[in-house]
Amino acid sequence: PIPNPDYVIPVEIEGHVHQVYVAKRPGVDEFMRKMAEFYEIVVYTASLSKYADPLLDQLDTHKVIRFRLFREHCVHYEGSYVKDLSLIDRDINQSIIIDNSPMSYLFHPRNAIGCSSFIDDMDDRELDSITTFLTEIRGVDDVRNYCHKWSPHM
Repeated sequence: PIPNPDYVIPVEIEGHVHQVYVAKRPGVDEFMRKMAEFYEIVVYTASLSKYADPLLDQLDTHKVIRFRLFREHCVHYEGSYVKDLSLIDRDINQSIIIDNSPMSYLFHPRNAIGCSSFIDDMDDRELDSITTFLTEIRGVDDVRNYCHKWSPHM
């Protein structure tokens, strides 16, 4: 367990209930609220739905997540779960994937904004930087011409 978790999610695995302790990344509430003003928010995770769905129910306090995709929606490729944006029936020119694993966006690197992993660093401010960047590029004709310009040190 982590000290002072934001959520404790019970997950049943092979007949046993395990408690999953979750710390929210600093800025996630504001990030989701602000991004929902400009973008459709789709959460595409390699996590199992039995864990991620109840977590997203807790996390989505502003009810801004429009669509949820889980591990079963990923493509298993060379031992990794890859998020294939072509499967989600959205305009690829307007789709951005934010992920800490380059393998996750292997099929669509031009649509990707790489971010660092988050464990429990309460001084983390990466979502603030991503919010600023995504706010600046909102409304562009093709996000693929801009995502490569992302840098966490902007």
